[in-house]
Amino acid sequence: MKNLEHQLSVLKRGAVEIIPEGEMVEKLKRSIDTNRPLVVKAGFDPTAPDLHLGHTVIIHKLKQFQELGHKVFFLVGDFTGMIGDPSGKSDMRKPLTMDEVEKNAETYKAQIFKILDEKKTEVVFNSEWMGGLSASDMIGLASKYTIARMLERDDFKKRYLEGRSIAIHEFLYPIIQGYDSVVIKADIEVGGTDQKFNLLVGRELQREFGQDPQVIFTMPLLEGIDGTQKMSKTLGNYIGITEPPKEIFGKIMSISDELMLRYYELLSDVSAEKITSIKRGDIHPRDAKEELSKEIVTRYYGAVEAQKAVDEFASVFKERQSPEDVEEIIIPCGENHMWLPRILVLAELAKSNSDARRLVEQGGVSVDGKKILDVEGELGTDKKYLIKVGKRHFKRVTFSKG
Repeated sequence: MKNLEHQLSVLKRGAVEIIPEGEMVEKLKRSIDTNRPLVVKAGFDPTAPDLHLGHTVIIHKLKQFQELGHKVFFLVGDFTGMIGDPSGKSDMRKPLTMDEVEKNAETYKAQIFKILDEKKTEVVFNSEWMGGLSASDMIGLASKYTIARMLERDDFKKRYLEGRSIAIHEFLYPIIQGYDSVVIKADIEVGGTDQKFNLLVGRELQREFGQDPQVIFTMPLLEGIDGTQKMSKTLGNYIGITEPPKEIFGKIMSISDELMLRYYELLSDVSAEKITSIKRGDIHPRDAKEELSKEIVTRYYGAVEAQKAVDEFASVFKERQSPEDVEEIIIPCGENHMWLPRILVLAELAKSNSDARRLVEQGGVSVDGKKILDVEGELGTDKKYLIKVGKRHFKRVTFSKG
């Protein structure tokens, strides 16, 4: 078991809330003093056959707990999956069949061990205990929570006030998820920010059953490659962990520099110091993005496939940036040299001299494949040049002295 300060530093990275943090510190202290690992739980309803990078934010937090010596329970909600999580939904979800749930659950088991250590992970299905509950057991469990408390939940409250239907079985979802924590005797539960209500129900039910209530870790919902909406297959802005290596690599390379930093914090294993260095600009954003893309592809496909993705992307990128049909521009010039920003303006690659200077300073201008950073640089007017600005704008430039 690592020391307390180190554990807190690792575990707090990326977390939105730890509820309550004081209890977390006490649990870690007891764990270290008694050399007893904490029981850490996260539940996933197998509502779709494949996981994407958004799902892995929570799985990475589980991995951190695991590497610090704690016991991880990966709970497959095959029973709750048939109800459908009402979190954030304005209408009742369509319940899945047991056949659909079972097929999806099998793919989850195969995919999570690309991140977690299989030997140190306990995979459990909540149908193992929920399927054996009698009707009277379920009534007893339901009596542990009130409708008034349920209607404090934002999505239920909104639907109630708008006159939208709320089915009774939807109220059972957070109760069953909370009961999972009772059965497992969870010390910690990790979930997305949209799961906060469900996780808090787990704390209440553990108290009702005489257990020490779990501490809650809420993790952010990862934005998709569009940089705005939550990563979702429905929205098409996702990166699936079973996609081909070149697809994963290419999609990550396409995200914004700002989003790249968020992906680094939530998905990468690099140190906090390295992320700070990237934020400072010590590493060019494109190089940092390539490192991140390679790291994630390596995680799911290995180093050989990752390098293939790097090489293929470089080849395609280079080919794409140097097409045969590049527009040629002839710039009149009576001098032997011309200031590069002026060339960019005359070639219609920049709106003004100040805009051109900014593009050069930001590393967005290349001449014959070489990045130019000197805003005072000049080009000889006796040659032809391939000038590229950004990712897609390029011109072949020659000079006329007539």
